[in-house]
Amino acid sequence: MPKPDLLEFFDAPSDDPFVIEHVSEEFTSVCPKTGHPDFGNVTLRYCPAAVCVELKSLKLYYQSFRNEGIFYEAVTNRIRDDLATAMSPAWLQIITDWKGRGGIRSRIIATYGDVPQAWARG
Repeated sequence: MPKPDLLEFFDAPSDDPFVIEHVSEEFTSVCPKTGHPDFGNVTLRYCPAAVCVELKSLKLYYQSFRNEGIFYEAVTNRIRDDLATAMSPAWLQIITDWKGRGGIRSRIIATYGDVPQAWARG
């Protein structure tokens, strides 16, 4: 199972609103139907309210999905839920872009809070 307890945080360096974007290009999970590996990119965008996610812990959290049989949609929503619960950001957006399989590529977007229009399209 994915391990949200791996996530660590630090105090946001400013009380003024700002946007953080982290892109992981090496996300891996497993298709629950075929058992084949799924490869994708994960983009995390958020406006911190009080804390920011520490990058090494985010990497370890993402790696905890590596052997997990889970659909794309569930991955995206799980990451959103775990991060939103742990950080309570002003808003958060998770975008997963999955490598093509069988001629189909997928992109899933999950949000928390009121994402500003400038960021809403992903």
